[in-house]
Amino acid sequence: MPARFRHFAINADDVPRAKRFYEAVFGWRFTPWGPPDFYQTRDAGEGMMGALQGRRDLAPGLRLNAMENSFGVEDLGATIAAIEAGGGEIVMPRFHIEGVGDLIFFRDTEGNVLGAMRYETGIWDA
Repeated sequence: MPARFRHFAINADDVPRAKRFYEAVFGWRFTPWGPPDFYQTRDAGEGMMGALQGRRDLAPGLRLNAMENSFGVEDLGATIAAIEAGGGEIVMPRFHIEGVGDLIFFRDTEGNVLGAMRYETGIWDA
């Protein structure tokens, strides 16, 4: 069950300030996508998609104060089963993002919170 590191999200308290910072420091271009204060970049590396978004809670009492990292998987159900069998915990159940795919967040055995997503066909062609 291989997984590829595919997506990161920079969570920000002040999205316009963070946007200016990452554009100036790394030369990334951000395009609006989805809800207000949500941007996407494809400038961070081949096969990589990045987001810049307002900070939010993933689950009650779970507010990330770090970048979100997500792995692309082919079978989300099998990934969920493997996470739980390996001692991990699903902290945000399967959530469908229209036009993107199905996403979960999990806590690994070391307390790190990560995402796993089954992407819809063709998402990497855009």
